[in-house]
Amino acid sequence: MLTLSDLSKTYPNGVQALKGITLSVDNGLFGLLGPNGAGKSTLMRTLATLQEPDSGRIVLDGQDVLADPQAHRLRLGYLPQEFGVYPGVSAAALLDHLALLKGVAHRRQRAEQVDALLHRTNLYEHRRKAVDTFSGGMRRRFGIAQALLGDPRLIIVDEPTAGLDPEERHRFHDLLSEIGERVIVVLSTHIVEDVRELCPRMAILSEGRVLLEGEPDRLVEALSGRVWRKTVDRETVATYRASLPVLSTQRHAGRTRIQVLADSVPEPGFEPVPPDLEDVYFSALAGGSAARPC
Repeated sequence: MLTLSDLSKTYPNGVQALKGITLSVDNGLFGLLGPNGAGKSTLMRTLATLQEPDSGRIVLDGQDVLADPQAHRLRLGYLPQEFGVYPGVSAAALLDHLALLKGVAHRRQRAEQVDALLHRTNLYEHRRKAVDTFSGGMRRRFGIAQALLGDPRLIIVDEPTAGLDPEERHRFHDLLSEIGERVIVVLSTHIVEDVRELCPRMAILSEGRVLLEGEPDRLVEALSGRVWRKTVDRETVATYRASLPVLSTQRHAGRTRIQVLADSVPEPGFEPVPPDLEDVYFSALAGGSAARPC
């Protein structure tokens, strides 16, 4: 179990990136969803002990993470959104080097672990190629391989599918799902689809706060009967935004479809539509969600 209690962080420039974050995360994939600037990356760096919070606690399986950051890092796998590699170094050699840094001292044990992870991430046939020549998808898979070194208890993944093509994204989802069967995986993203497909529990962050937490299906169900759609002229969208909580707009056949949140039909011409996780997300950001933490 990973428990975050009242985490706060303010940078020297005055930006308050975290404002009392409190969460409990068990085994499996936990999604952190939010727009750019929500505080997700700050929270990931804090969980990875790359920076300290101003206040609050982080406890993993009963151990105070902030009291002994070095011990925590031995149980941690971290895949940041961007990571550098040594030019000209093969995947196998770089993994071996990183395993040694992670504390896997025995050469045979390192070799076995490196081979197993290269197979697991479908990179074994590319093991002699330099990582800096890998495609974006292959780099993300290599990133997962290095994050799994040392059999970590907690894995942190920041924006894992950004820039991946559909095939690589699907492959990456399968890999993350497999990993999440045994350990805690915290997945930070702004892509709603990633959370919908992968995470049995999630939280929505904005401006350093947790707006909503729970199971995606239950959060969607809480909006049932409250999402309405209408096709309108583009020129009238601003008027609707001024009078109704508009969740989203979409162009359709030269006009604009708007979806709004309301307890009953807002006006003639609106039709009910089944809610989805995007509706939950936009509703939470707008402060209009009636969904409750589960």
